[in-house]
Amino acid sequence: MCSGDKGHSIKWQGVEPAAPGTGTMLGILIAVLALASAAFGCGVPAYPPLVSRVVGGENARPYSWPWQVSLQYYTNGKWAHTCGGTLIATNWVLTAAHCISSSMTYRVFLGKYDLSVQEKGSVAVYPTKLIVHRNWNSQAVSNGYDIALIKLSNHVTLSDQIQLACLPPAQSILASNTACYVTGWGRLQTNGPLPDDLQQGLLRVVDYATCSQPSWWGTIVKTSMVCAGGDGIISSCSGDSGGPLNCQRADGTWEVHGIVSFGSSQSCNYYHKPSVFTRVSAYISWIQQVMATN
Repeated sequence: MCSGDKGHSIKWQGVEPAAPGTGTMLGILIAVLALASAAFGCGVPAYPPLVSRVVGGENARPYSWPWQVSLQYYTNGKWAHTCGGTLIATNWVLTAAHCISSSMTYRVFLGKYDLSVQEKGSVAVYPTKLIVHRNWNSQAVSNGYDIALIKLSNHVTLSDQIQLACLPPAQSILASNTACYVTGWGRLQTNGPLPDDLQQGLLRVVDYATCSQPSWWGTIVKTSMVCAGGDGIISSCSGDSGGPLNCQRADGTWEVHGIVSFGSSQSCNYYHKPSVFTRVSAYISWIQQVMATN
């Protein structure tokens, strides 16, 4: 680890007053998601991650983060990794708004560990809708709203390699110093190489009161974000964008609390400039509404 960016038509959607019947649709959606969760579970990998407390990024255990996806775009006759993402339903992927461009043709690769080889059980699916939060402004990343949803063209079959992520309770806030893991195929260091194997890195949460201090991120960071890291050793890096910040509950279940958004422009692991994530718990109602109306 050490956030990448980058057609389809893009829909911009914010949370608006519910239209007639939307409440019923949302209720049905939540019920369906609950049934899916009960049938397949979420946040409990078939191959549990090896979560050692090593300092620095490391190769993840293969398929131990089965909701992690590789968002890829077509260029020069081939597909290239650009961002991460999180499978939250069998036909929906959560990622960062800054990963989406109307000029790109995308595919979502699931069940991957090594991007350089063909792996049995992995599958590539094309998007049918790219939905970016309407308040996202690419010229003002620090305003927040760096969140997007990708609707897949078909439902994927869940397996040991492909599973759903759990989302946190709405508006929940992580305690300072909570140990979480950022995962992705981002650069191993500033301007360094892109790895073939999925990486994981231990990051500890920095509370808003600290992260918003002038010597940290100051007013750039908002309460709708999560800061993690800032020790000058490990952070997200280019290519990790859109990927998950995975945090484990007391019962052992993993929840995705963050979406890799931005970091220091000087270095991927600059001291007192922790990785900044879109706080997923701040957008639960938006996620539910988008999925219910699309």
